[in-house]
Amino acid sequence: MNQSIRSLFAAAIFLTAAVQLHAGGLFITLGIPDASAEAASHNAVLTLKLTGCGEPAKAVVDASAIGIVDGHRQTIPLRLIALSEPGNFAVTQQWPDKGRWVLEFVAKDGSRITSTLVAAGPKSVDRYGAKMAMRAPSEEDLAALLASPSAAEIVKK
Repeated sequence: MNQSIRSLFAAAIFLTAAVQLHAGGLFITLGIPDASAEAASHNAVLTLKLTGCGEPAKAVVDASAIGIVDGHRQTIPLRLIALSEPGNFAVTQQWPDKGRWVLEFVAKDGSRITSTLVAAGPKSVDRYGAKMAMRAPSEEDLAALLASPSAAEIVKK
């Protein structure tokens, strides 16, 4: 009986570890375009790198610029430029200089999802104020960043 309980306990630990290894993490890391000659050659304002367990470079990334211009909300799909290293992308400014903007990046790989929101202005982004989550961003997340001082300040830069 004692041996059966130990075997069952060992199996439970093994299964728990296997599930955790399979689930793994998926992350979006923001970077400086000047650190990559390839990104700089595209006049990028930001770089993205997919990292984590498994094969993060195979994740699908959706990107949008969401802004408020003259009191009206706008959403602009962003085109990411794939760089030579798999899972690395350059982002160029595809949103107007006017208004408050937040860039939304959502990466999905099977059941794994991660997101990053970052305030943006003319030719610059606030990487240090980025909001990251292991889920799709909520409307509250987006509204808070659009209303934040960092979103207003970056427009002035």
